Amino acid sequence: MQYQLICKIMNPTNMLELQKLVLENVFENSNLFEKELRKSFKWLDKEDLCNLYYWSIGKFNERYHNLINCVYSGFDFQIYSLILTH
Repeated sequence: MQYQLICKIMNPTNMLELQKLVLENVFENSNLFEKELRKSFKWLDKEDLCNLYYWSIGKFNERYHNLINCVYSGFDFQIYSLILTH
């Protein structure tokens, strides 16, 4: 059972889920939370980054609204939404 969970998490297609798991485990430390959120830009594609943003805001908005928006300040949601509509 544990082996299956590890294989599922280590699958590159589940990097978004791995990042969510990591953020949930470090959210009590703002420095670690920011560090891990920034690492997401190395691992995730634009679609997953967009999904992570909305998930993060939904889950941690009260505590980290400004931090999340600061980390995502250079992310172009408009270009991403244009890609989705075509």
